Amino acid sequence: MAQVSIDSLIQGAISGDYIVSFPTDTVPALAAKPDRADLIFAAKRRSQDKPLILMAASAEALWPYVLGTPAELNLWQQVAASYWPGALTLVLPASAKVPAVMNSIDRTTIGVRVPNSPLALKILQQTGPLATTSANLSGQPPLESVAEIEAEFPEVLTLVPAELATATTASSLPSTVAKWTGSDWEILRQGAIELEC
Repeated sequence: MAQVSIDSLIQGAISGDYIVSFPTDTVPALAAKPDRADLIFAAKRRSQDKPLILMAASAEALWPYVLGTPAELNLWQQVAASYWPGALTLVLPASAKVPAVMNSIDRTTIGVRVPNSPLALKILQQTGPLATTSANLSGQPPLESVAEIEAEFPEVLTLVPAELATATTASSLPSTVAKWTGSDWEILRQGAIELEC
């Protein structure tokens, strides 16, 4: 697919017809509207038991997708305020708002994150929350350049080089993934952030 302007990439994502790719604070993302997450599973040849992450421009945009007690929500909001935007994915109980296609094997949880990347945030502010994952075929290392992503995923919309000039340097480490167990955090993947809880 052609490299496009940021406005065209945003419109492509909003339409639900395209997977888009953009830099984040960790590895580049593949992203689609949450109810079109099937596009990502198909493109990556990804097993349905590997759920996608819901990424948004703000914590407020993500809270409707999770379900907890007032005390839990308060705790999650404190953690989010400490680490977001940043390379921390929180796996929380999912609300009915999460499309089944995002996590068809286990509908009870959803991973959520706000990336610390001005370019990603600019896109997400306009698209709303997107289903995201790293840009790679399932089981392969994450791709890090637009050229690699285009070669592997010719159907994906990527940004023209001029738009990428403003992208901040990303960490090659993935996000830390912490799952709420009902009483504490379980670290599922240690990544760029050390969670202190």
